[in-house]
Amino acid sequence: MTKIIRDQAAGLRNLACFQTKNTVRVITVAGGKKGIGKTCAVLNLATALTKDAKRVLLIDENPCQNNICTTLGLKARFDLLHVINKDKTLEQALVKGPGNISILSAMRGIQALTKLNVSERDWLIKSFTQLTNSVDVVLVDTAMAGTTHVLPLSLASEQVLIVLSGSASSLTGAYALMKIMSQEYSRRHFLILVNRVDSQPDALAIFSNFSKVVSQYLAVSLEYVGYVPNEEKLRYVTQLYRPIIDEYPASHAAICFRQLAENILHSSCPDDFSGGIEHFMQRLIHTSHLSMANFTA
Repeated sequence: MTKIIRDQAAGLRNLACFQTKNTVRVITVAGGKKGIGKTCAVLNLATALTKDAKRVLLIDENPCQNNICTTLGLKARFDLLHVINKDKTLEQALVKGPGNISILSAMRGIQALTKLNVSERDWLIKSFTQLTNSVDVVLVDTAMAGTTHVLPLSLASEQVLIVLSGSASSLTGAYALMKIMSQEYSRRHFLILVNRVDSQPDALAIFSNFSKVVSQYLAVSLEYVGYVPNEEKLRYVTQLYRPIIDEYPASHAAICFRQLAENILHSSCPDDFSGGIEHFMQRLIHTSHLSMANFTA
């Protein structure tokens, strides 16, 4: 079963629910192919959410040469592994981004989760409890290499946002990713962002064709939450280390990112996990042994 975007009344009900719950919404962002602009999309989505008065934590699984800090011209001196080893506090490991964005480099730390003993797990979960009252949305930017932990990160999150483009390899990779999550681990709902397309009709056509194929073979629901145009300004702002929403707020891409943020806040959340960010970390530790090492897109 697929759906394009829920009616306005249903969306308002979902948003009201989100605003009244004393929880943190956790969204893992993934894709089936390198080079689809996923990290750029995560950064601009985070910026758009902060314009809506949301405090955003970006958990970045990417290596330093391709991560969000590098995109912003920042340097992360410490990461999640320093926190796990008790060399630094979680607060010391966070990098201040633009607006109300905090960034946590986590590639090495996520890889180390399976080695923690019970007391180390409890200490790490307790560390994340400190963020409960200072974060509204967690966005997880997953890596695309063969050692990615997209599977445990996705299963620990309330929602999974899949970034597509119109290329065959992007669609094939996204399908393979959803097939593993749905058939092996019962993940049934995915948000879909169509990136780097010329127009909204093109994006809707890509989504419609993709969802028809998916519905034939997978027992999942797909929810279209927006598209981002293939705009030259996006490449330019990358060189400036700036989100396009800050640099060109009236651009087509900036408008699309703001709409994307609104649609995600309104989106349905059938896999509703109770609790805050510490519960996400608890789930992540529990699923950290799951591997996508053999996943190829």
